[in-house]
Amino acid sequence: MIPPKPPSRPDRVSLWRYMQLFRRDILSAQPARLYRAWMAEFRTPFFRSYLMNQPDLVKTVLKDRPDDFPKSDRIGEGLRPLLGNSVFLTNGEMWKRQRRIIDPAFEGGRLRETFPAMWDASEAAAARLPQGMTEIEEHTSHAAADVIFRTLFSIPIEDKLAGAVFHEFRAYQRSQPILNLAAFVPLPKWMPRLFRRDTRASAARIRALIGQLVQRRAEEIAAGSAPDDLATKIMTTRDPETGETFSPGEMVDQVAIFFLAGHETSASALAWALYLMALYPDWQDKVAGEAQTLEACDFAAMSKLPITRDVFRETLRLYPPVPMMVREAACPETFRERAVPKGSQLVLSPWHLHRHERLWDRPDAFDPARWHTENGKTCQREAFIPFSAGARVCTGAGFAMVEGPLILARLLRDMRVETVEGRDPVPVAHLTVRAKDGIWLNLRKR
Repeated sequence: MIPPKPPSRPDRVSLWRYMQLFRRDILSAQPARLYRAWMAEFRTPFFRSYLMNQPDLVKTVLKDRPDDFPKSDRIGEGLRPLLGNSVFLTNGEMWKRQRRIIDPAFEGGRLRETFPAMWDASEAAAARLPQGMTEIEEHTSHAAADVIFRTLFSIPIEDKLAGAVFHEFRAYQRSQPILNLAAFVPLPKWMPRLFRRDTRASAARIRALIGQLVQRRAEEIAAGSAPDDLATKIMTTRDPETGETFSPGEMVDQVAIFFLAGHETSASALAWALYLMALYPDWQDKVAGEAQTLEACDFAAMSKLPITRDVFRETLRLYPPVPMMVREAACPETFRERAVPKGSQLVLSPWHLHRHERLWDRPDAFDPARWHTENGKTCQREAFIPFSAGARVCTGAGFAMVEGPLILARLLRDMRVETVEGRDPVPVAHLTVRAKDGIWLNLRKR
């Protein structure tokens, strides 16, 4: 049994048809040949795009020469109303300054320090989970948001402000795709970008609510009563080069991306992991068996979940939450004996790279044991980038690889998940890789 993936379009369609397909879903708008191509070129009247799957080319762009391939401003245009100048969108010296302030909050022992908050969120998620037929994405979104608020601001999702941010974000998430249409179709930079009125208004409301959280924390820091959590750490860390801290406005930008990256991506991965467990009950039983070790809030318990980690990693391979990333060539390049003009868009697609037919054994199959094979180990080093790679690797990658397996194991410790006949999910790209009509499962107590 092969897990579902979107249908591919024919190799050749008109530009107008491509734009129509892209607006509907960026994954199914791509041709099947991208699952076996090392590099593909898309020409438009205004610029060129190149999708790159060859591992050494991906390494060049992400690891070896990241300053020569900054994030494309075309992507930022779609998310800037919500994220402002967050670390997700900036480049150059501004980005480097932001990372110097943010990175210490996620280093080393901080994972151990945030683990109790993750534990409490996983317990709360298990208590909320109903029995019977359930749309599981709604519950994983709730759980992932709870983790963010507990670890960032030491408040549960039930807090009035936290709950307001979460519910407002639910209204926003399906109205704005993470990849702006301008990344792939011929819109010149001078052409104004149109946002849906409700999308822009929702982003403004979310930012206003986050501003209240930041202001509340700033007052607690000034009074000496702030908890020692991620928000306090970030807001009090000074740039080692300038001695400056984030301004309130800058902190709103960063909290917005922490919430988007830490909540939306984790929710996507957890939902698909639970669906895969329903599709493969033998693996589900293995995870549930490991989960019996989760009896007390002890970070050491994570070392007892190796199968669960393999399952979660395989989920990230098949359903990477961020399916495509776009960089821009800052100078003329030559890749695979092909001229790449300055300003070209370079598309790095975890979705296609993780399923590449010339790299992976049985690329479309669900097989958590692959990570212990020679092919799996090689591909993990060279062709597995769910959190990006290099200098711009996701700051919260280690955080996510604790949170995801923990919540997955905790939910399956008490509950069995089963597929719903006739409700096979179809992956589509919204803010992250979600299911077109949700992921429906039958849940029952073990």
